[in-house]
Amino acid sequence: MANSYEEYAIRDRVPDAKKAVLLVIDMQEYFRGMAEPILPAIQRSIDLARAARIPVIFTQHSHNGPSEYGMLYEWWDGNLIMAGSPEAELMPELPKLESDKLVPKHTYSGFYNTDLERHLKETGKTEVIITGVMTNLCCETTAREAFIRGFRVFFSSDATATINEDLHVSSLKSLAYGFAYLVNVNSLAAMSK
Repeated sequence: MANSYEEYAIRDRVPDAKKAVLLVIDMQEYFRGMAEPILPAIQRSIDLARAARIPVIFTQHSHNGPSEYGMLYEWWDGNLIMAGSPEAELMPELPKLESDKLVPKHTYSGFYNTDLERHLKETGKTEVIITGVMTNLCCETTAREAFIRGFRVFFSSDATATINEDLHVSSLKSLAYGFAYLVNVNSLAAMSK
């Protein structure tokens, strides 16, 4: 049980289709190695959201130059995703529609220096369902910031991924304890019922 997050997932709730959006975080070519295994769960989550008439919002992490690097340049030894590069592109297997909102971002948070919060408020959305990569960096940071901004957070345990199981489970434990309702593809299926 020490490696399990279930002991912390004591709160049970299903997203409200009228109040929710599905966030697909950074499913880009740069992250293909860790993103491919969860691609079926992401695709299914998107299909379920669309069936429940939940808007789908994609984030795309990249940098145009040094003014956008922040601490990431130092932390990752200059290994950043540059805007316009093949690595910055969203994976083509994603069922992204032209009408889906795309939020460009330059750090771990989907909220910092973006229009995401304004868009959610303008459209009357108060819940976010988080999927994508990396569980412990961009997904977790976005979840925590959503919670702090007053949004109800649902975090997918099977449609998020990172470099290893230890980091994935550690994030799920922390999020379940203090920030988010944990969901998976099966529980999201209840949204359309």
